[in-house]
Amino acid sequence: MAIREIREIGEPILAKKAKPVKEITPKITELIDDMLDTMYEAMGVGLAAPQVGVLKQVIVIDVGEGPIVLINPEIINEEGEQIGQEGCLSVPGKIGIVKRPNKVRVRAYDENWEIRELEGEGLLARAFCHETDHLKGEMFVDKTEDGVYNMNELESADLMDEIEEEE
Repeated sequence: MAIREIREIGEPILAKKAKPVKEITPKITELIDDMLDTMYEAMGVGLAAPQVGVLKQVIVIDVGEGPIVLINPEIINEEGEQIGQEGCLSVPGKIGIVKRPNKVRVRAYDENWEIRELEGEGLLARAFCHETDHLKGEMFVDKTEDGVYNMNELESADLMDEIEEEE
């Protein structure tokens, strides 16, 4: 297991569509293990394979309830709406306000090549959407309500309070 380099905004691979995984191989297993190590080392809640330079449809997520591995994920249902702060390991030090569904159901293979359906609400729903966007070559910065902010701008004012007051 190893820590991989996280690609940052502007690198061409982040704008490309990832390819489906056809089977679990030792390379895919190693990729998953490395992605989990990399995500935890960077203190993130999710990571997609393109962010570590691999154009495969693999994402890992941990919102504090243990790791989730999704291979070839597909969002099959969305409900409700949430507006909140979102950041990305590929856009260090920046956040934006992004509208996402509040509840999401996703279908994917797990690390044992078994098909699973998972439902996420709140932060987990946000993570499912954010990471599957990476597999399509999309990033949160293109979906922000009012642009992208430096995280240190939040020290002097609560960005969410400002946004809510404007609505």
